[in-house]
Amino acid sequence: MEAWAGRLDRINLGVGRVIRWLALAMVLVQFGVVVLRYVFGVSSIALNESVLYMHATLFMLGAGYTLLVDDHVRVDIFQSRASDRGKALIDVAGHLVLLIPSILALLYWSWPSVRNAWAIYEGPISVGGIPAVFLLKSLIPAFCLLLVIQSLACLMRNLLRLKAGRTA
Repeated sequence: MEAWAGRLDRINLGVGRVIRWLALAMVLVQFGVVVLRYVFGVSSIALNESVLYMHATLFMLGAGYTLLVDDHVRVDIFQSRASDRGKALIDVAGHLVLLIPSILALLYWSWPSVRNAWAIYEGPISVGGIPAVFLLKSLIPAFCLLLVIQSLACLMRNLLRLKAGRTA
């Protein structure tokens, strides 16, 4: 099971290594937008939307990586006082009862919108914008898939720790 968890980890590790560069690209493009607007008096809706697209891509595709490196937001009410075994049990319950079901529900309810966006190749958000809202909406199922993959890897590791009696 550890080998499977490692294989699943590699998916989000690879995605994380690629998309982290979007943070730098986003800053540079936003800087360019500001310079163009306030120095040269030029504005571009597509350029402004590109920052939105990069931001959405960074956060939607980076969620699985964030879970992998354990940098996600954690409501630490019970876990801070729990033993190592208790922490593993809380994580198992969180993955099985909260994370995986909610992500699968999001995937189920968002799929018709994504499918329809692809059916009509949904165009720009604003006139003159990027004509690819269908790609932007495609981030939702990708987000769901990457997060479920990483959740399964975390779940496997926690189950192995509980079985082995070690939870460090």
